[in-house]
Amino acid sequence: MTSLISGSLAYDVIMQYPGRFADALLADQLHKINVSFLVPTMRRDFGGCAGNIGYNLKLLGGEPLIMATVGNDAAPYLDRLKQLDISCAGIRTIESIYTAQCFITTDAGNNQITAFHPGAMTHSHEVTIAALEERSEIKLAIVAPDGRDGMLQHAEHAVSHGIPLIFDPGQGMPMFDGAELRHFIALATYIAVNDYEAELLTARTGLSLTQIAEQVTALVVTRGELGADIFTGGEKIAIPCVKPDRILDPTGCGDAFRAGMLYGLTNGMDWATIGRLSSLMGSIKIAAQGPQNHQPSRAEIDDRFQQAFGYQL
Repeated sequence: MTSLISGSLAYDVIMQYPGRFADALLADQLHKINVSFLVPTMRRDFGGCAGNIGYNLKLLGGEPLIMATVGNDAAPYLDRLKQLDISCAGIRTIESIYTAQCFITTDAGNNQITAFHPGAMTHSHEVTIAALEERSEIKLAIVAPDGRDGMLQHAEHAVSHGIPLIFDPGQGMPMFDGAELRHFIALATYIAVNDYEAELLTARTGLSLTQIAEQVTALVVTRGELGADIFTGGEKIAIPCVKPDRILDPTGCGDAFRAGMLYGLTNGMDWATIGRLSSLMGSIKIAAQGPQNHQPSRAEIDDRFQQAFGYQL
């Protein structure tokens, strides 16, 4: 069953500074900063919410259909998606601009300086569900962080085509005011946020988590090492965190969790199992550097699930 994944495709450039930023900054001169950091290590990862969700869904055996915009430097990413047998039919290249890119420099104290260039993301509204030949095969859609206009349009179009919608505002939430977020809630069948985003969502909309949950089939709130809560049918299902092999890099863990949601929902699983599978996917991801470098087989995922929860998927 095809899952439509609307969101960003991006390159993540990760650099490591062996010293501490604070040693190069003068507290009384912050109004005229001019500093340079030597970064002896650097890597470039494939990222973006849509790419990360699609990658994890494919690991589970799902059928992701990514809808996104990329720039004139996207050939390596598109080649990778094709090698993974992930459809590129919903991806449009904007030749006049670069693909979205995130530049992250981390110092010895795990402090970070990040610069994000949205690039082709700002054109995400130029791709539409109506233009997708595979639209009749889509059973579920997720709108993840992307260009502002694209997120609004894709949510509305999914509903107009009768496609159940997961609203995943993520780091895109600050782009929307309370009225717009209430509109997303009205459109959504499911909502997925982390605990910080849940607080922001309630503050901006003036709605409590209970009031939001009453408007959707399920509200999922992830809580990091504390697991997750699923509010559905007037009940709260507590999902335990799966202990990872190691904690290396949290980047993309939320996207891995959402891939578990997509797979579970399109395969008719109950909410307790959906939550547990999603939690497991986040646990597998956090043990690997980068958002798309973990490579468990489906058999390995099934074995890990059995070990963690005592029953088979």
